[in-house]
Amino acid sequence: MEIESIANAQDTSISQRAGIGEDDFLEVLLAQLNFQDPLEPVDNSEFIAQFAQLTNLTQTQSLNDKIDSLLSIQSIDQAVDLIGKTVEVTTAATNEVGEVTTVTFNNGSPQLVVQVDGGDPIVGVGLSQIRIVRQP
Repeated sequence: MEIESIANAQDTSISQRAGIGEDDFLEVLLAQLNFQDPLEPVDNSEFIAQFAQLTNLTQTQSLNDKIDSLLSIQSIDQAVDLIGKTVEVTTAATNEVGEVTTVTFNNGSPQLVVQVDGGDPIVGVGLSQIRIVRQP
């Protein structure tokens, strides 16, 4: 189950980036400065608070990038640790049991090759498809 949560965490972190970015924030701030009332300009403390928000946004985006990198490394580590272990894999048709023989990468995401007893290997197994890891 732990493997599944890592794979799902990567998917959600990518979708969360659809919000406002640093460039969008700067455009809004510049538009506000261009269209402000010259007789009642923006208060200095309010202006400083907006720049602090911009700094906070930049730091948050940097933190998100580092967390994404950490999750990617963690999923790679988990995939490599599965080599030689017997796993139960959920496929479109059924659940299969086999040994993980190889790890490949597709767009940075680990894909496993599982050799099923007496059958063809299952290629392109994602970490979220692993149901059970059996100890030898």
